[in-house]
Amino acid sequence: MAKQILQFGTSRFLQAHVDLFIHEARESGQDIGSITVVKTTAGGPRGGRVEALGNAGGFPVRLRGYDNGHLIDETIHVESVSRALDANRDWQSLIRIFANETDIVVSNVGDAGYELSDGDQLQPPSLAAAPAGFPAKFLALLIHRHENGALPLLVLPCELVSNNGSVLRKILTDLAEAWGASHTFKAWLAHSVMICDTLVDRIVSEAIEPIGAVAEPYGLWAIKRQHHLAPPFQHPNIVYTDDLEPFLRLKLHILNLGHTVLAEIWQTEQRRPDETVREMLSDAGIKHRLMSLYHDEIIPGFAAHGMAEAATRYVATTLERFENPFLNHRLGDIVQNHAIKIERRIEDFIAWVGSRQPALPMPRLRALAALHKKHAAQ
Repeated sequence: MAKQILQFGTSRFLQAHVDLFIHEARESGQDIGSITVVKTTAGGPRGGRVEALGNAGGFPVRLRGYDNGHLIDETIHVESVSRALDANRDWQSLIRIFANETDIVVSNVGDAGYELSDGDQLQPPSLAAAPAGFPAKFLALLIHRHENGALPLLVLPCELVSNNGSVLRKILTDLAEAWGASHTFKAWLAHSVMICDTLVDRIVSEAIEPIGAVAEPYGLWAIKRQHHLAPPFQHPNIVYTDDLEPFLRLKLHILNLGHTVLAEIWQTEQRRPDETVREMLSDAGIKHRLMSLYHDEIIPGFAAHGMAEAATRYVATTLERFENPFLNHRLGDIVQNHAIKIERRIEDFIAWVGSRQPALPMPRLRALAALHKKHAAQ
């Protein structure tokens, strides 16, 4: 019997990533069920998405950009979503669907979505109305599921949080403890609810109203294997892996680091306020500076960890993504939280490489890190 999916979140990212991948898996003949989408927050501008997603006609995802040197501009009609609910308005229906008709949960509720709302920790809520925050909603649904058959569950969080599955599990476990949940429930949560760490990577540049999205061709959903995990579906953009760190390092220290280096140049040289990454790289001198940094310092750093080939391929992919003619990624947006990004993307890279090859010269990266440490100390 096809496994049914419940998706917390209505974001355009999920439409162009999870919903698209599952649509294509179904189109390829895989026995995977449809998706029930759930809006978790009260109010807000996304109520119209719930109504639109509830219509069975599907929605467009337009892929635009370079893919292995070829310029792509195609639209896929995604038909994997079968219904949509508002957790606060349709709470009773959600309770029933979660207990009896859900095998897999995916989520993308934003970085702040894991935060507990006021009152969520005080006592277990009644099932008469939905709790305020996402973790409390999720835990209340899990407790009801345990009380009504205790069927196992696979959870694939997609939030941009390091070790997102482990973080979500700890939040749920701590909240269950605060609520005084039974030992049998806590044992079921620990052993029958599999929550995987995952990493997602795709730029979804704009929404199509009322539903749909425009995204780059590149996409990655890396899912960390757990003991007894049977991959529920396959897709060329989905990787099941024993180790997420190589995927995280490539994204953080090539794609994200490249953005930060360009933002540093943009800020230091006081370039045009509305300049985009693509426009900046049309300057041959700027492009040469970035590519020489990749080849002289970044790829040798990855080579210290046996990842030279993977890094070389990812640099080529990253350049295609940066030069996407349909994407307007402004440096003024990228430069936000610049000091923190230098710490995570550059200083952490230097330390990571130094753990294997401390003598490797990385003059430009070390100079940039030292400059920002000096500024931070002043």
